[in-house]
Amino acid sequence: MEDLPESVDRHILDHRIVLALKAIMDASGRTLHEAIDIFGVRYEELRRDRPDDFQVSREEYRRGVCT
Repeated sequence: MEDLPESVDRHILDHRIVLALKAIMDASGRTLHEAIDIFGVRYEELRRDRPDDFQVSREEYRRGVCT
């Protein structure tokens, strides 16, 4: 995983998806579609490595999100 600012992890953990995507795009210069892919990888890494740091369950996290 490329180097991302700490704010990306914080946004992901706090269920701030749009802000996480924006932070990824700002930091990497990637497109929205690329940022979504990076987000997905980082989300899964955080779920694996820091499950207790998430504010909502996996099911709640994806509720209302269309990709």
